[in-house]
Amino acid sequence: MSLNTSSKEDLMQEQILKAAKALFSRYGLAKVTMDDVAKAIGKGRSSLYYYYKSKDEIVEAVINIRIKEIRTLIEKAVNESTTAESKINAFFATKLKLIRENSSFFDALESGMDADAISNFNKTKITYHNLTLKWEGNLLHKILNEGIEKTELKAIGKNEMDTLIFILLSTLHGLKREIRMENNVREIEPAVNQFTKMIMHGL
Repeated sequence: MSLNTSSKEDLMQEQILKAAKALFSRYGLAKVTMDDVAKAIGKGRSSLYYYYKSKDEIVEAVINIRIKEIRTLIEKAVNESTTAESKINAFFATKLKLIRENSSFFDALESGMDADAISNFNKTKITYHNLTLKWEGNLLHKILNEGIEKTELKAIGKNEMDTLIFILLSTLHGLKREIRMENNVREIEPAVNQFTKMIMHGL
C-alpha cells in the first residue's frame, strides 16, 4: 500500500468517525444507521463496510478516540505540573472538567434506546469503566511513587498504596457523579483544591 493510499484511507476513516460522532451526538445511537453515516459523508453504504463491518465498530472507534483524547489531556496536565501535590490536583481537576465538558455527548448516545439496548450498552460502559480505572490507577501510582522518590510523600507499602489509590479513585468517581447531576453547578476547582490539601496535609 502506498503512502498516498494510506493517507487517503486515514482521511476517509477520520471523515466517517467525525460524521458518526456528530450524528450520535444529535440523534443518539439508536436512531443512526450506517446509511445515515454514509449519506453524511456523501458516500454509499458499501464504502463504509470497507473500513467498518458494523455500526458497533464505528461506535467503538468513536468512543475510543474520545477516551484517548481525554487521557492525553490528563497526562499533559499532570506532566506540566512539578510537585506531587500539583500533579494530583491536575489529575483530579482535568478529569472532572473533561467529564463535565463531555457529559452531553455520552448522555446523548443513549437517547432513544429501548430497555434491551440500554442493558447492552451498559455492559459496554462497564468494560470501558474498568479499563479507565486501571489506567487512572497506573497514573496515580506513578505520581505517588515519584512523590515518594522526591521525599514529598512518605514511603508506604504496596497494600497501603493500593488502598490509597482505591480511595482516591472512589472519591474521584463520586465527585464525577455529583457534577453530572443536572442541578449541580458547584465549581470544580475549589472542591479539588480542598481535597488535594486533605490528601497532602490532613485535616
